Amino acid sequence: MTKNVVFLAPHLMPGTLVFLRATAQLPNIQLGIISHHPASAIPPDLKPNIEAHYQIQNALDPIQVAKAAQFIGSRLGGISCLLGYLEELQVTLGEVRDMLGIPGLGKQASLNFRDKSQMKTLLRQHGLPCAAHAVAHTAKEAIDFCQQTGFPVVVKPPAGLGTRNTYEIKSPSELKNYLAKHPPSNGSPVMLEEFVVGSEHSFESMCRNGQTLWHSLTRYYPTPLEVMQNPWIQWCVLLPRDIDGPEYADIRAVAARANQVLGMQTGLTHMEWFRRRDHSIAISEVGARPPGAQIMKIISYAHDVDFYQSWANLVVHGQFQPPERKYAVGAAYLRGQKSGRVKAIHGLDKAQSEIGGLVVDVQLPQKGQLKSSSYEGEGYVLLRHEDTETVKHALKRLITLVQVEME
Repeated sequence: MTKNVVFLAPHLMPGTLVFLRATAQLPNIQLGIISHHPASAIPPDLKPNIEAHYQIQNALDPIQVAKAAQFIGSRLGGISCLLGYLEELQVTLGEVRDMLGIPGLGKQASLNFRDKSQMKTLLRQHGLPCAAHAVAHTAKEAIDFCQQTGFPVVVKPPAGLGTRNTYEIKSPSELKNYLAKHPPSNGSPVMLEEFVVGSEHSFESMCRNGQTLWHSLTRYYPTPLEVMQNPWIQWCVLLPRDIDGPEYADIRAVAARANQVLGMQTGLTHMEWFRRRDHSIAISEVGARPPGAQIMKIISYAHDVDFYQSWANLVVHGQFQPPERKYAVGAAYLRGQKSGRVKAIHGLDKAQSEIGGLVVDVQLPQKGQLKSSSYEGEGYVLLRHEDTETVKHALKRLITLVQVEME
């Protein structure tokens, strides 16, 4: 049976195009695109797969998106599914699905994932472990939370994305300065969260009809917040080969339950979670969308399976066969220590001689390249081996040997 698919892709950037291409390559579909760009901006290799296109001005406006979807639906003969990759789009997509009767995650479930305060409240109501939090609409509410919880605390927008606009507040004076620059209000509240001490991880889940079919997890070295606070740190993500043992039994159970409580039906979720020093778990947040920071590539290399294609096949056709995990895989993110442009990369020859045999993918910083505004940095290297400790050691060696000089 042919599925009529509408893909909301505001900006045809590389991160979105890889998901769009995976969708376009599916069998038995007709594909339409909603974008901020004109049809002429669609990459030539994609154009033969696109049956309809509609240009809008604001992809966060559900009225504009609904109008565009209706137009494309009239060309395709209806709409089977409405998709989008970016975190910021999920509530809009949910609203439009509700408005037009399109199957998939609706507005309420999308808000459960997008509004991080609502998410934590809901999880805690169901006995799932989260960091303590509060949404402050006034400076007094923020101060009261900090007095109850103690410092440090983390502040972020309720509808945050990753570590964007996230800060660690270490003292009453830092809180006072923050509130002076970002005074909370009813229209612009701030979320405060307990600062969790421990190791930070991700947990990815493939779900169908409300059931978790497959999972993966990673470990961050160091935590993303530390990376944001220290732009010179070259950080790593490690995906262990073996994750089905008793050491991860608690997070497997917690993550599966969290997906159900938040309302995930069919799709891929990305959870950020902590292992405290006492070995307990604290959920930081969950996204109803695929992970960033090259984690989809890491997962693909670990299984010798294109997980972009797996995601598309799941959300469009409802098909997913859990693959065998064959390797441990890691990513090292290369970051310059200063602002400006890349002047040189040092240590490549030494790194190549020591660990070149483990490299499966690489995007090196280019001379003259501007410093990235993303915590992913100016480039990355992906390593793979059957043994997890071999990958872990090689990642640490790589970020020690390779240095990005800026000018």
